[in-house]
Amino acid sequence: MPMTPKEMDRKVDEHFGFEARDDVEGVLATLAPDAVHDIVGWPLGPTHGRDGARPFYEALFADLSDGKVECLNRLYGDDFLVDESVWRGRAPGRPFGLAGKNRPLEFRLLHVIEFAKNGDIKRENVWVDLAAIMQQLPQN
Repeated sequence: MPMTPKEMDRKVDEHFGFEARDDVEGVLATLAPDAVHDIVGWPLGPTHGRDGARPFYEALFADLSDGKVECLNRLYGDDFLVDESVWRGRAPGRPFGLAGKNRPLEFRLLHVIEFAKNGDIKRENVWVDLAAIMQQLPQN
């Protein structure tokens, strides 16, 4: 049976909750063991499996802090959802290769998430508003 929107929300909110707490192990536990993790524009390209996704989350949690995600809209299909959100926090590191200098940062995210039959995330595609990030973190 396909997952209900409520079940999908619960899994994605759990995933985002671990991200908000910079909990690498928690985030990875929400992924299927063979998950495809694709942050569009990430220099290493799509990764496979929990261990493949680990370097992204380690870098992300070093580069961004105090993050909060506000969901703007979700669309649901059979075993997938599309989430439009806004991330707000600080950039102490080098998010997406840009010197953050601990400045405040806000940008939109679009997630397309597919679920395995057991409810784990089997594919996560993420698009970030890099233009907004570049505008807020000028490198002059």
